[in-house]
Amino acid sequence: MGDHKEQPLRVGAAVRRRRRSLELTLAVVAERSGLSVPFLSQIENDRARPSTSSLEKVADALRTTAVELLAAADPACSVDVVRAEVAEQFQGRAPDAGPRSRSLVRGHHQMHASEFTGDHDAGREFQYRNDQLLYVADGAVEIEAEGRAYRLGRGDTLYLTGGVRHRWRATVADTRVVVVAVAEHIEAVRDRGRKR
Repeated sequence: MGDHKEQPLRVGAAVRRRRRSLELTLAVVAERSGLSVPFLSQIENDRARPSTSSLEKVADALRTTAVELLAAADPACSVDVVRAEVAEQFQGRAPDAGPRSRSLVRGHHQMHASEFTGDHDAGREFQYRNDQLLYVADGAVEIEAEGRAYRLGRGDTLYLTGGVRHRWRATVADTRVVVVAVAEHIEAVRDRGRKR
């Protein structure tokens, strides 16, 4: 139990991110690569695993390499536990050593999460490229965003869309805030012209 086996990679999301960053349609990539639109769609949705040859054709069409696409691929499935006591030891701090932060997610993933405990520099302004959620696990905070002040207590959340400038500070001792965000390397672009 607890053995970690190497998992296959899901290259589809990496292909989609690259294609969208170049503002290309599947039809254009199909024309450049010599592969069909349905096959490319299956690759992007991880319903088909491309051969080495097909992946190289896709990479060429996207002006990158197969190695770079594989490096940006997501693991098919993974489970990772971040233990509180290990994180504290790693940071060299005792649990009651004042303000601190710790990452709740290890590695290069689509989501990033951190826990902030104690006071926080209220003068520091943040602006993230992608959306984020602040959850007050304990205590209380005051958040200034888009010219308005919000007071949040234990159990409250605040959702911020990408690009919103904001700052926050703890208003109660031993406040714990969990921040969950779409990772900065993810191109979370909204298609405003598309109707839902």
